[in-house]
Amino acid sequence: MDTNGDPNQPSSPNVRREVEEMQEMSTLRRRNNANSGNGVTDEEEETYTLSVEQVFESKSVPSWKEQLTIRAFVVALFLAVLFSVIVMKLNLTTGIIPSLNVSAGLLGFFFVRLWTGLLEKFGMLRQPFTRQENTVIQTAVVAAYGLAFSGGFGSYLFGMSSRIAGQAPEAKDAKDIKDPQLIWMIGFMFCVSFIGLFALVPLRKIMIIDYKLIYPSGTATSHLINGFHTPEGTKLAKKQVKMLGKFFVGSFFWGFFQWFYTGGDDCGFTSFPTLGLEAYNRKFYFDFSSTYVGVGMICPYIVNLSVLLGGVLSWGLMWPLIEKKSGDWYPDNISSTSLIGLQGYKVFISIAMILGDGLYNFGKVVFYMVLTVVKNITRKRSHLPVSDSDGGDIIPKPTSFDDEKRTQLFLKDQIPLWFALCGYIGVAIISIIALPIIFKPLKWYYIAVAYVLAPVLAFCNAYGCGLTDWSLASTYGKLAIFCIGAWAGEGEGGVVAGLSSCGVMMSIVSTAADLMQDFKTGYMTLTSPKSMFVSQVIGTAMGCFIGPCVFWLFYKAFKDIGFSYSDYPAPYAIVYRNMAILGVEGLGSLPKNCLTLCFVFFAAAIVINLLRDLAPEKIRKYIPLPMAMAIPFYLGSYFAIDMCIGSLILFIWEMVDKAKADQFASAVASGLICGDGLWTMPQSILSLAKVNPPICMKFLSRQMNERVDKFISKL
Repeated sequence: MDTNGDPNQPSSPNVRREVEEMQEMSTLRRRNNANSGNGVTDEEEETYTLSVEQVFESKSVPSWKEQLTIRAFVVALFLAVLFSVIVMKLNLTTGIIPSLNVSAGLLGFFFVRLWTGLLEKFGMLRQPFTRQENTVIQTAVVAAYGLAFSGGFGSYLFGMSSRIAGQAPEAKDAKDIKDPQLIWMIGFMFCVSFIGLFALVPLRKIMIIDYKLIYPSGTATSHLINGFHTPEGTKLAKKQVKMLGKFFVGSFFWGFFQWFYTGGDDCGFTSFPTLGLEAYNRKFYFDFSSTYVGVGMICPYIVNLSVLLGGVLSWGLMWPLIEKKSGDWYPDNISSTSLIGLQGYKVFISIAMILGDGLYNFGKVVFYMVLTVVKNITRKRSHLPVSDSDGGDIIPKPTSFDDEKRTQLFLKDQIPLWFALCGYIGVAIISIIALPIIFKPLKWYYIAVAYVLAPVLAFCNAYGCGLTDWSLASTYGKLAIFCIGAWAGEGEGGVVAGLSSCGVMMSIVSTAADLMQDFKTGYMTLTSPKSMFVSQVIGTAMGCFIGPCVFWLFYKAFKDIGFSYSDYPAPYAIVYRNMAILGVEGLGSLPKNCLTLCFVFFAAAIVINLLRDLAPEKIRKYIPLPMAMAIPFYLGSYFAIDMCIGSLILFIWEMVDKAKADQFASAVASGLICGDGLWTMPQSILSLAKVNPPICMKFLSRQMNERVDKFISKL
């Protein structure tokens, strides 16, 4: 699961089950026949477990140029658009983004198989589809749709807009506002998205081979791709694609059907008071979203239950109690979106929990990183050669056939050090010149300092991600908000400076960690580092265009985007803007007792995380996640109910037929998410064309219905 608080959470159980399935499929059985002495044939079976690379030993590895095919990038472009729309929708609704790597790998495999199958029928197939090409597609797609998240369209970038600024009582000066425009957003993406690719290229051998970092998501993806290209894996993949297709079509037409009933505010199935009108007013209802039912099937049970618990604690208990303090803790008769009222408690307590969780995990990752580095240094010192005859190689030799072959090919196609250094310095110079033109308050020396520190922070993030699968890019971004915002100061555009510097820092550290994940995938699928780097560059270039264009489509099609009552409230936009305001102006503008509550929940987030780490496994799995709990504090629990229904479906399915659930749950969830996500595109086009739904389905209390009937009868 990804969230704006902590992108790239650990891979879900469904992904891990996929890994186990693919590993099992790499086991082949051989039968040896022997004749008995009396002439009767007696078949004796012996089972040999072949390693992954022994399974593929008969297949030649294509050169790095042959791994980069036109069909791969055509398929990658199509999937990049599809997944960017899905991620943008999730980003602008709740900010909860599950891992879509399995879906991307599965659909990439399916479309190229379909392509090659048609060519083979007509005798026109020249180059077979390989796992290396599949890896290239996966890398390009993930790089492209990743920018729909890290580009800040639902957080720091949109937080600069006048629409979000209008919901905050402070920092409404023209210098602190930057409204979205397609041209400057594309330019910004090109300035900040590539530099992270060059930051850690020289360290790829150390991270992948020397330290043998796991990179769980990259390893999971490699097992998935390797499994697809075995005979057993191909059969399972076809079944999974068929299942995904069924639920994709169903989800798409369900979204289309719902659209007919949304001809007004609070109309349609998304406003269905399934638990009663009072519960609906408290944001407790099922909104029939196939997207979040699918998300619930992918996310771990503890994540979904944590989100629901956060909703119950906030909307069911805290906000009703604080509402009773109206006139004492905060003024009466103020706008519901004003941050000096109840909205301030919702936003800032949520921020406190996010910061507490993020800083705790940052400290934990740094601690483990330092501990591991010290152990590695100690271990290598004990193996230092005493003379030239001892070899001088402090790196342990590969211990298996797979390691030997993978290491040999990984080191074969080197990316020159001078290329990485020149690339980093060149892109940094371009950014230092261009970004102050886009954002006037962002001075060139702010960017220069960020780029001097960025490689160190990128290494920390990539190393921690390799150990734990946690990318703390947003935490580094928040630190940039506070540091640069305070440096710029009030009245000098500190809010825009802080938010834009957040984008600079997040892009570098996030891209660097993603690249190392991709190198790990390439290492385990015998894909050349050169082809991986090129596919990452091409995917990033796609994302620099696709991400802003998709956001622009949403921004123009849905006029109330960014408001809390909208279908697309972009909750993290107001959160990030208020972080920047806090960095610039301090804490004096908070409503009464809000700061005290913020400290309480900040400390609670740290304590809960500490308990999770110290508790035994049988207890830990029942302790909630503070980050997940914080999300509904601002939004409400409606999406949490959707996600818990997804969990319930998966739980029942596992009880009835666990094997089928393990094989097909990710495919079903991906179909639900992709179908509903794709419907957003025609829905946006209809909105731009001013084609409105014909029906408004709205629910009223009995008393209100009687008043409406009387009013209508008088007409």
